[in-house]
Amino acid sequence: MATSTKHTVQLRYLRIAPRKVRLVGALLPGLRVDEAEAQLIHERRRPAKPLLKLLRSAVAGVKDSKKEWNAEQLYVESVRVDQGPMLKRSLPRARGMATPIHKKMSHVTLILAESKTATPPRFKIVVKKKSKLPPEERKGAKKEKSAPEAREEIRRARQPGFFRRMFSRKSV
Repeated sequence: MATSTKHTVQLRYLRIAPRKVRLVGALLPGLRVDEAEAQLIHERRRPAKPLLKLLRSAVAGVKDSKKEWNAEQLYVESVRVDQGPMLKRSLPRARGMATPIHKKMSHVTLILAESKTATPPRFKIVVKKKSKLPPEERKGAKKEKSAPEAREEIRRARQPGFFRRMFSRKSV
């Protein structure tokens, strides 16, 4: 029995118009998975983030499946973007009229395939895992101040700066 060397994932009801998603999705077909991921990480357009999440989900699904897949040989075979349902709203206009507003949705289908003639990866993408820092190492952690430092800070807060004195609203 021959095993299929394709893995399909879908993202449905994405609240971005299909025309916009297709522009970003068109960059991916034919690229290796790591190169497609790098392309999406550096893409500034809004559909890149959900497509990156979909790609990473597809790769995780491939690694988790019971079939014998080689993750280094995966490439994006195709990306299909179809129109989903449309939310129809209206905008009130002059003389009692209304302008229709169509809020479009997209259905994205991503197909990964395994390449027999895969080249070695050109680079490795490292995703930093988030961890909780101890309170003293946090960015916005408040440090304990001594009494003279606290008094000096209060005095500075009461005293207006040069700019405030020169350009105050009230005359001096």
